[in-house]
Amino acid sequence: MTFIADNMRRLRYIYLVVFGMLCVTYFLFSTRTFERGDNNILMKPTPYGDVNEKSPFIFIGGVPRSGTTLMRAMLDAHPDVRCGEETRVIPRILGLRAQWKRSEKEWNRLQQAGVTNEVINRAISSFVIQIIAGHGAPAPRLCNKDPFTMKSASFLAELFPNAKFIFMIRDGRATVHSIISRKVTITGFDLSSYRQSLTKWNAAISVMDEQCSNIGSKCLRVYYEQLVLHPESQMRRILEFLNLPWNSTVLHHEQFIGKDISLSKVERSSDQVVKPVNVDALSKWVGVIPEDVVKEMDSVAPMLRQLGYDPDANPPNYGTPDELVAKKTEDVHKNGEEWYRKAVMVVNDPNRVDKPTR
Repeated sequence: MTFIADNMRRLRYIYLVVFGMLCVTYFLFSTRTFERGDNNILMKPTPYGDVNEKSPFIFIGGVPRSGTTLMRAMLDAHPDVRCGEETRVIPRILGLRAQWKRSEKEWNRLQQAGVTNEVINRAISSFVIQIIAGHGAPAPRLCNKDPFTMKSASFLAELFPNAKFIFMIRDGRATVHSIISRKVTITGFDLSSYRQSLTKWNAAISVMDEQCSNIGSKCLRVYYEQLVLHPESQMRRILEFLNLPWNSTVLHHEQFIGKDISLSKVERSSDQVVKPVNVDALSKWVGVIPEDVVKEMDSVAPMLRQLGYDPDANPPNYGTPDELVAKKTEDVHKNGEEWYRKAVMVVNDPNRVDKPTR
């Protein structure tokens, strides 16, 4: 009993610390000025023009390794958009709030303490705005790519009524193979087990798909395979959804890497989006997943069929690439060493970059 009591006190302490951080953030970012002692120094929130809760933010989400980085790189190539690297802190704040909501006892305590739903919402919205606006250059349309924000799409749509959401979907077998083969650490995923990881993928994509449905026309489902095979038609569809003018630069994001598009050295997808859109990653999973898992795929990952994939197809037929994609894929193969060097320069670690096939 003493152990349980100690744990409860520790949890309450953690909640208080985190809420203190949120409240301080809200206070600093919502007040006009702050005077410090006899130095008479005014601390003001960084001015971000007209960026506020009514701004038309773009949120890109999905299970990691589903094309979210490619999507943000293509949008970053548009002159009116700035996405930038993953912030990592936004989904953590959203996840923390979800934990509080799940505990009726804890939520009631917060309400009784005056930490009402309205106070929490204002604090979190201020935090999200400052992170999105502050971690990169200004732009007419600001965008955030943190994959797991899609699990909180309904809440974000409530905070930011003019926001739009892009939900990236990819064949779960390819997603899990990418997670395991590239050793992408995700809480709850066992990288030694395809079966367990596919089960976790199924649970995550199910929640995200429901969230996307909940916000209706504010959410657009984009299939990674179709984006890769038919980038122009898909990007025209996406830009129309976002109320952005067409610009062909979105088809050539690789030309802007290191210029208008910055990549994180630590994100696991950075070395891949250095290259132009190509079909190489579509079917790498075929022949790798254990046979017993392949035979039971429909029951292991039922969301595959619900999302339109054939769980029995090995390999699947995703479609025929556009001529532009075929040419870019040929270029990646022909100039493999050059693209390899570019990728190594971005991530500064040759062990993380796939060597070109000869």
